[in-house]
Amino acid sequence: MAIVAVSVAPLGTGNTSVSEYVVETQRVLARYPNLKTRLDPMFTTIEGELSEIFAAIEEMHEALVAMGAQRLSTVVKIDDRRDVQHAMEEKVSVVQAQLNQQN
Repeated sequence: MAIVAVSVAPLGTGNTSVSEYVVETQRVLARYPNLKTRLDPMFTTIEGELSEIFAAIEEMHEALVAMGAQRLSTVVKIDDRRDVQHAMEEKVSVVQAQLNQQN
């Protein structure tokens, strides 16, 4: 299982707001029930099988092109740990627990 942070942003739309495009990417992700997602201010975090995540990212791209975007800038960061399975919430809670021990 992989955890992926992804941001897909259209360029040259004439508008500084990208919320309508973010909404569309979230609609695409909703069609992937096996993927767990979390919307954050600058990225969407996706948890699941890497091949399915890549398929979803490709579909996100195509959805934004269908909205009229002629150029996309995409950032993808992948945590693909094979020795241990950790859900994204677990990764955060481990750090939070360590912070609480220091206080």
